[in-house]
Amino acid sequence: MGRRKIHKPSIFQAQLQFPEGRGIYVLNTEHPLENAAFRTLLVIFLTLVFSYIYFVGASVLNIIARKEALVEATKLSSAIANFERDYFAMSQNVTPESGTALGLAPVSNTAYVYRPGAVGQIETPRNEI
Repeated sequence: MGRRKIHKPSIFQAQLQFPEGRGIYVLNTEHPLENAAFRTLLVIFLTLVFSYIYFVGASVLNIIARKEALVEATKLSSAIANFERDYFAMSQNVTPESGTALGLAPVSNTAYVYRPGAVGQIETPRNEI
């Protein structure tokens, strides 16, 4: 019993016509530009990896430097406030009349608390990294 061809292709289905004059195309042969393209892609990939590592490291170091700068700014602010307090205490030139020229205003219900070293404080935003 012979096989009959049941499937008949429609007119919209195309057929692949390979040229006979080019020879046989084999996938296991190397294209002349394949080696150069592979090396180029490898260099681009390695450049991107090293760039990523550099920029992430630079970002982390900048965050650490920013935190250290904020700590130093807090220390300097506290030192300046202490010097100003000591200056006003030693000069005794601040009177109610001269206070208005310095931008001071009278205060009612005063309660004085002395905390050395805690004059100024800079708060850092949360979750910087």
